[in-house]
Amino acid sequence: MMKKIFVPAIAAVIVVFLMSACATTVNISDDLSPAELIQRGQEALDRNNYNIAIQYYQALYDRNRNSIDLIITAEYHIANIHYKRGNYELAIEGFNHVLSYYNTPDAELLPQHFKVLSEIVLQSIDDKLR
Repeated sequence: MMKKIFVPAIAAVIVVFLMSACATTVNISDDLSPAELIQRGQEALDRNNYNIAIQYYQALYDRNRNSIDLIITAEYHIANIHYKRGNYELAIEGFNHVLSYYNTPDAELLPQHFKVLSEIVLQSIDDKLR
């Protein structure tokens, strides 16, 4: 009986260790341009470093609150990372928030590809969840 308790306890410790190892934070230089933040986020994503990619896109969002185009860019990429991770609830929430920007009088001035891509991915999630 002691072994049954001991093995799950070790497994729990290993899971916590692995999760903390995956929760790497990156020091993002203040002098990176929006294009550099996007590029580094994409590079992290290409290496499946989702947490780091989110940090770059979050920095893009935080540093460019006066640019709706960059806000939409950041929010779209973060939602897409949630989708790639299988976190469909967060992805749906994120994509719907991106789409909310297109329900304004100035919607035609916004980057249309994020609207189209968000709609495509939301349909894909809907198909998967059926």
